Amino acid sequence: MTAIRSWKDPSIYIKQIHVEESCIDLDYTRGILKRADLPYTVIPDKTDPVGIKGEYPDNLVQGKHHLLLAKNRGHFFKPCPGTKEYRCCDYQVLNIGMGCPMDCVYCILQAYLNKPWLTFFVNKENLLDEMQVAFTAEPDRFFRIGTGEFTDSMALDRITCLSPFLVEFMAKQKQAVLELKTKSAVIDSLKNLNHNGRTVLAWSLNSLPVMEKEEIRTASLDERLHAAAQCAKWGYKLAFHFDPIIDHSGWEEGYEQTITKLYQTVPAEQIVWISLGALRYLPNLKTIATSRFPQSQIFYQEFIEGLDNKKRYFRPRRVELYKHIYFLLKQRASAQTCIYFCMESDEIWKEVMGFKPEEKGGIPAMLDRTVRA
Repeated sequence: MTAIRSWKDPSIYIKQIHVEESCIDLDYTRGILKRADLPYTVIPDKTDPVGIKGEYPDNLVQGKHHLLLAKNRGHFFKPCPGTKEYRCCDYQVLNIGMGCPMDCVYCILQAYLNKPWLTFFVNKENLLDEMQVAFTAEPDRFFRIGTGEFTDSMALDRITCLSPFLVEFMAKQKQAVLELKTKSAVIDSLKNLNHNGRTVLAWSLNSLPVMEKEEIRTASLDERLHAAAQCAKWGYKLAFHFDPIIDHSGWEEGYEQTITKLYQTVPAEQIVWISLGALRYLPNLKTIATSRFPQSQIFYQEFIEGLDNKKRYFRPRRVELYKHIYFLLKQRASAQTCIYFCMESDEIWKEVMGFKPEEKGGIPAMLDRTVRA
């Protein structure tokens, strides 16, 4: 019998590194190249890596073998690009790179980005400077920050070792908390850090059939949960994200199996929040994803165009999905865990959870109270 390959560390998919000329002499860059132990080429600044054939998005599988180490010449720190039509949690995005070695069928980055390679930003001191400026400018504000908007927070951490740098910086901040969100099980660099409770380790979870069929080169459910349990032993607060929730045959049993295993493995009292969000996507994502993954059936359901111009399940179907999963979670969750919707309307909140966010001060206040407690 052939052993199933583990993708708990998806950085093993990278085969070639490209380095911008202005970055090659940085100590941080040299450390990454040493840890990766892969062939690398030096290229002029602001130019594309060579050796990736074909056109985007058809060359994404090949492109994910390539990692570009570059400087971020834009902003590292900015608000999450939510929409005014649905309730947003007021998240702040820390942009550490672009692209991901994993390959989820539903990944929005396929439609949002237009380059097949992975990019990681090595001017990390500028990243800290931007956060410090933001904190100083609003000393009375509490910031919830995440790095998982345009990449996976931990997928490359074995070779970048960025997380210790961020965790130790955040440990000194009284007005902010950092969430590192992943589908990997890369946690070795988090051990023995003085995190001071200012970093939350988060995992995206789904029904087992979805994880096995639609989340390519990701850690298994057991690998993710065992990593979370280890982080809990190291004193980290935890979070989980059921997003996107996907309608599929046997979904009730699939999500119940995942939630049961979650609470069998991870201490409920260390989970600060759990988000729920049904599958939603830009119209052009369907064209890209169905071409790249013709075996997938997740885009062949009934969808309606939402107020944010994204395709969504019809409201009654979303409510049915949410009610079942919310019930399973509430049976097991700690009273202190904040369960919330990502980008949903007040009507959905009321119908499923029995209240609107504003009745409890709004989603940002709900999350802030939970993590600050």
